[in-house]
Amino acid sequence: MALAEKIQDAIERSSWIRKMFEEGARLKALYGADKVFDFSLGNPDLEPPEGFRQALHSVIAESPTGAHAYMANAGYQETRAAVAAYVSREQGVEVSAEHVVMTCGAAGGLNCILKTLLDPGDEVIVSAPYFVEYGFYADNHGGQIKVVTTREDFSLDLEAIEAAINKRTKVILINSPNNPTGQVYDRDSLEDLGDLLSSSTSKLGRNLYLVSDEPYRKIVYDGVAVPSILKSYQNSIVATSYSKDVSLPGERLGYLVVHPGADQADSLMGGIILANRILGFVNAPALMQRVVQNLQGTCVDVSVYQARRDRFCQGLNDAGYEFIKPRGAFYLFPKSPIPDDVAFVRLLQEENILVVPGSGFGGPGYFRIAYCVDEQTIENAMPGFARARERALGK
Repeated sequence: MALAEKIQDAIERSSWIRKMFEEGARLKALYGADKVFDFSLGNPDLEPPEGFRQALHSVIAESPTGAHAYMANAGYQETRAAVAAYVSREQGVEVSAEHVVMTCGAAGGLNCILKTLLDPGDEVIVSAPYFVEYGFYADNHGGQIKVVTTREDFSLDLEAIEAAINKRTKVILINSPNNPTGQVYDRDSLEDLGDLLSSSTSKLGRNLYLVSDEPYRKIVYDGVAVPSILKSYQNSIVATSYSKDVSLPGERLGYLVVHPGADQADSLMGGIILANRILGFVNAPALMQRVVQNLQGTCVDVSVYQARRDRFCQGLNDAGYEFIKPRGAFYLFPKSPIPDDVAFVRLLQEENILVVPGSGFGGPGYFRIAYCVDEQTIENAMPGFARARERALGK
């Protein structure tokens, strides 16, 4: 076989998200795009804020000689300084440019972090449901994920995390607001998690790192605030991107921040910067770094996503579905009416509705809806959701 066994296995286990996205393309070609209701991919449909266009035009018009050349692997110093100033306000911890690395999206940042921290056989604890790519990211660098449960409302189960920590644990990876559930972990949970990791570090005699994947941080509803990870635990690292809050997923730009008080923070930064280069990223995109420099804190109109969430919640509730109302991100994670979530997703496909089985996120018995789509698609899909549930239950 030409392919490496590991890649062949990965293809067979590959993301349900992409599988459903590809099925959507097939159905749209068959029936027409307006007859297919695709909620499979978290691809923001809102255009970037107007300030982005202005900044982009300005950067292009004023680009100096060498504007598209390599720069330091960590990114432009002025961009890192702007990010650091914003993060200091957002997280409530004073951060300098020397603790910021511009990355190729949050995914690039997470891979740089795990490359730096993991030895072969080290474990990364994740709470299910979780973003499916985490397992591949850990495997990329010789590690493996150890999956623990969450509570019924998808909040952190600290007892499960504590039970999972052992001499091979190196990283606890969390994602809040969460993909796929939309849950936001509260301050008390994060502070208790920080206390748990501090005591576990002392018992094990090795550092445990809390890594927070935060691309949805600004997409929250009903006055919810996302607590600071950096204030909760000293050995913490934040990875995020401009993909969701500024609607720039295709530009592949993000950053990571290392807590300035982390043990051996300078060595940690040095490893991450080296990883950014040797993993092939080299540096984050030059043009986009200059564009976002003056856009810190900018976000799309979250009220649009909130209105879509509310319409979906109303429609699903009327149809008899059970779900936890999401507090952030742009996903719903309802219970499948039948235990076999994959079978139910196939019933929805017969209604030309595309969603992703919860099994793809380590959450069997549920399914994920991405509501970053136009309002008419949501409205037109509602009868199909109702019919699929009735068929599943034999009504």
